[in-house]
Amino acid sequence: MSQSETARAESPAILVEILTALGSTPREAGAFMLVSDSGISGTIGGGQLEFMAIDHARRMLAGEAVSGTLDIPLGPEIGQCCGGRTVLGFRPVDAAVAAEVASRQQAERALRRDVWLFGAGHVGLALAAALRPLPFAVTVVETRRIDPADLPKGMPLRTVAMPEAEVAGIRPGGAAVILTHDHALDFLIGRAALERPDLPYVGMIGSATKRATFRSWLAREAAAPGLIDRLVLPIGGSAVRDKRPAVIAALVAAELIATLLTDSS
Repeated sequence: MSQSETARAESPAILVEILTALGSTPREAGAFMLVSDSGISGTIGGGQLEFMAIDHARRMLAGEAVSGTLDIPLGPEIGQCCGGRTVLGFRPVDAAVAAEVASRQQAERALRRDVWLFGAGHVGLALAAALRPLPFAVTVVETRRIDPADLPKGMPLRTVAMPEAEVAGIRPGGAAVILTHDHALDFLIGRAALERPDLPYVGMIGSATKRATFRSWLAREAAAPGLIDRLVLPIGGSAVRDKRPAVIAALVAAELIATLLTDSS
């Protein structure tokens, strides 16, 4: 159950949020979760801290007269060795709190980095699935007609004749991952993406041979010297040689996390 679904649920719920985070803590101030009698959504960091928060929230749901805050030192006394200190707030979810949660979620989504996947073959679909739970705004671009049901629910799909023109729609700070069924298309999309220095990640599926071919093609097209130097090819690196789509997808997801999230927290 998503946080928004929990907030709209008819069963009572408690918003648990980190009001203060001092020192080493598993999550930052502002992180929150929703707790009902039947489930939880989100996380404030796991471990004993989260266990205590869930227990406290459910005692509140049961009508016990408990405090609206908990001040928890993250030390040996609770079996958690972060060493910091966290103050938690607890609020019953009413219409106003549900609207606040929805607004916070919308604001968080607006700050997510774009990741555009060019191609929805086996690897493209596996990557779309791998990125679904991650904090990215993912869009899939295809020239062929595919069933939108093959993509994660709600993930945007753009079916176009000239995918290279779609590169302009990626917001600055985002990524282009190129994995179409056609090398010529890959090269057109790759050049358009590499000519945007505001995209910190441009990756293309392929091999060292494909990279050399792309380099020669760029030279024939009189592209700027050194343009290919920014290209990640092969995507997913070369340390793991397993070519199963799900494995490639996991490796590329890790590259995107390392590139896009390191300077956005």
